[in-house]
Amino acid sequence: MNFSGSSAPISDRELEIIDLVAKGLTNLQIAEQLEISKRTVDNHISNILEKTKTDNRVALVRWAINRGKVCLDEINCCTLPDFKSSNFN
Repeated sequence: MNFSGSSAPISDRELEIIDLVAKGLTNLQIAEQLEISKRTVDNHISNILEKTKTDNRVALVRWAINRGKVCLDEINCCTLPDFKSSNFN
């Protein structure tokens, strides 16, 4: 999946990290929640900033909100289809 404005595809794990950044978690808190090392989170954040062409966490969250990649307090949210109950099998 390649989102407009990004130079490389954003992985599902990176989207998960973006969501946690948008929720205000520190890299250490993200690492603890995902049960990975802080250094791994640091690397993910660095890669995400490069892919999204953003310079810092605030710019990253703005990027994610503008593209509907995160939901903050019911703002800018969309409902995704429930594939489990759909007839897509």
